[in-house]
Amino acid sequence: MKEQNTRAGIGLMVATTMVFALQDGLSRHLAGAYNVWMVVMLRYWFFAAFVLVIASRQAGGLRAAAATSQPAVQALRGLLLAGEICVMVGAFVLLGLVEAHAVFACYPLLVAALSGPILGERVGWRRWSAIGIGFLGVLIILEPGFGVFNPFALVAFASASMFALYSLLTRYVARRDSSATSFFWTGIMGALFMTLVGVWFWEPMTGPDWGWMALLCVLGATGHWLLIRCYEVAEASAVQPFAYLQLVFASALGILVFGESLRPNVAIGAAIVVAAGIFTLIRTRMAAKG
Repeated sequence: MKEQNTRAGIGLMVATTMVFALQDGLSRHLAGAYNVWMVVMLRYWFFAAFVLVIASRQAGGLRAAAATSQPAVQALRGLLLAGEICVMVGAFVLLGLVEAHAVFACYPLLVAALSGPILGERVGWRRWSAIGIGFLGVLIILEPGFGVFNPFALVAFASASMFALYSLLTRYVARRDSSATSFFWTGIMGALFMTLVGVWFWEPMTGPDWGWMALLCVLGATGHWLLIRCYEVAEASAVQPFAYLQLVFASALGILVFGESLRPNVAIGAAIVVAAGIFTLIRTRMAAKG
């Protein structure tokens, strides 16, 4: 039964990465025509509505979902993720899907490196070695000192750093709050923050782009629903390595739809980063069991 659940979880994770890759492609298109703040704000409005529907159907309803003994940290998580999404969508426009995702793939390494000082977790020499090798892969992608360094790559790295911190804070609040509570605060705080900022950058959209915007919102909600189902049927540590498929799907979309190219250094560096990241995930799982 456990094996069957794990297989189902892997299938759901693969579907999740495909949906999120499509979402990234639509975000790149819309943010290239309109400002990032408005695009992300509209995404969050739909996301917040989705969160409210999910929370209202849980035991205890909205009151139970919002209940937390650590509101400051939960609020910070929501603000951090909203900011990270804005930065990453900006990276899609500045850098393209291929290279932005190649750099962003280092976030599990950042999580492993920061889990010691932030969460007090022990990181052994094997994981530190993998972290070092992974960042060597990032350097291969960035090519500092060879030709003209693209400073836009730092935007994607900033997004990875923000998401790593968000992930660590999520693990921190999980010690006392349920996943439903964290999900509620993520959606509501993000929507409030983006509304306060985004309304000042409103731009009229064309009819076709409203259709793409609607599809983007539906994909976002679908992706989160698939992810929730994935974690319901399988352990996170068992399916997490398959989340790297988002890099593959998004890169394929960037090449086929947006005419981007895959430079050899980006392919080699991304492969090193992914391999190091999967190793750290495996070692983290083994450490948790041991």
